[in-house]
Amino acid sequence: MKKKLLIIIPIAAVVIAAWLAFCGYQWSWGPFVKLHDVKTASLAGNGEKYSLDNVTENADSPIKGKTVIFLGSSVTYGSASGGVSFADYIEKRDGCEMIKSAVSGTTLVESGMDSYVSRLKKLDAEKADLLVCQLSTNDASQKKELGEIIESKNLGDFDTKTVAGAIEYIICYAKEKWNCPVIFYTSPRYDSERYQSMVDILKAAQEKWGISVIDMWNDDSLNAALNADMDLYMADKIHPTKAGYLEIWTPFMEQEIFAVMSAKEVKK
Repeated sequence: MKKKLLIIIPIAAVVIAAWLAFCGYQWSWGPFVKLHDVKTASLAGNGEKYSLDNVTENADSPIKGKTVIFLGSSVTYGSASGGVSFADYIEKRDGCEMIKSAVSGTTLVESGMDSYVSRLKKLDAEKADLLVCQLSTNDASQKKELGEIIESKNLGDFDTKTVAGAIEYIICYAKEKWNCPVIFYTSPRYDSERYQSMVDILKAAQEKWGISVIDMWNDDSLNAALNADMDLYMADKIHPTKAGYLEIWTPFMEQEIFAVMSAKEVKK
């Protein structure tokens, strides 16, 4: 029996390590996440011309000097673009202070230490002028329970084991802790009926809470622009390259961010 264990244990360890390495290389999650950078570094959309070093700051940006929290998973992190996403371009272009809490493979739904809700609770930022949160595709692919928007606005009433409850918790938490505007953003369109249902839930949350939504899912012009040169702008249907972030995603997102922050200043 001991001899069998001495054989089985090393084999199992090798298999697990190989699987984790594959996950890191293919999907940018797990202890070998950096292997994905090797896979995507040679993509045309990740060329030097799209480097952060080549981005010019807008001295007149309405969010210059503002503290912006970006909460999300692989798309907010930039898993197919060497860890550079729209959040990094916005920080460089607009001179804001970025707090990027983004972990690949994680969900809105509270399941484990790295879920959106779990990480939000751990943020020690004393001040935030804006929270930008990703409507994660992982909740759709992992078939997390959708739930529904409820009447209550009490933080303790939201079921964070559901997508709807997690969305409401994040909105309520940000308003109570920082009293700041909240913007959710969706993925561009891809083949997922479940994600469509999540977008519908988000729109219901928008109506209840008065938050803003950057809706790339339903924007025909943006999706057409991405599809026109998919090989340049996207590493796959979900994850952009640096070119995709810089030329398509960032200016699209800045429009709504600027509008929200300008409206906030007017209300003061």
